[in-house]
Amino acid sequence: MNEAAAVVELRALSAPAAPGVPGLALRGLDLRIAAGEQVAVIGASGAGKTSLLMALACAVRPAGGSVSLFGRDPWAMPTGELRRLRGRLFLAPQVPPLPPRQRVVTAVLAGRLPAMGLLQSLRTLWSPRDAGLAQAALAEVGLADKLWLRVDRLSGGERQRVGLARALVSQASLWLVDEPLSALDPTRARGVIDALLGAARRDGRTLVCSLHQVDVARERFERIVALRAGVCVYDGPAAGLDDAGLRALYAGELPEAVPADPLPAADALPESMCR
Repeated sequence: MNEAAAVVELRALSAPAAPGVPGLALRGLDLRIAAGEQVAVIGASGAGKTSLLMALACAVRPAGGSVSLFGRDPWAMPTGELRRLRGRLFLAPQVPPLPPRQRVVTAVLAGRLPAMGLLQSLRTLWSPRDAGLAQAALAEVGLADKLWLRVDRLSGGERQRVGLARALVSQASLWLVDEPLSALDPTRARGVIDALLGAARRDGRTLVCSLHQVDVARERFERIVALRAGVCVYDGPAAGLDDAGLRALYAGELPEAVPADPLPAADALPESMCR
């Protein structure tokens, strides 16, 4: 693991899936992510991938354990400091919240709003002045020709890519990206993940990206964190997670590109998979 300063440090973290939701989506999770690392999070549906990103985005309060971001406990901060901390994060949900009548250029440049003052934010929303910045980000995800279209003219996959272009223009240090390839074909998916990883590495961003496409996670990321029922069952290099371990991890729900051999019992996950 990278020994640089930790951007993320979770200690025995337990958390619900969302505020007010009963039960725990994460259970006793320990995780350290250094500045500039890019980490793929995998696991079956309901494993806790999105819940982990929500916890890192300070969207849910821990039920137990602790969260440290950039060396600070966000839940011990005054409101103003917490707001500034959230400005250093960018959460890209699987379905980006894009107003349908908004122009794509405005939707992309909204990624820079957390770093702006109120007046500058209003000017950007009503009269975008950094169209070149937005177009460059859109070009990285294959949408350079969509700059002035309205969002409601885009397909689902195109909207997903607009959400990623928004991340590319943001000034956040920590990118939290949830299932960015769910609406994309395999060829487009690899191009998009390469653009995201390339930008993160070029600019020294820390990236935590949940993926259902296990083949993409193993091919493109150096480090993988695997969750099952809210528990970390693997944290290490992509090369260390073989097909047998993946079949045990998913136990009945085969991930993409893993051979359909008979599944081992749920308790067949080796202890060495856990840190």
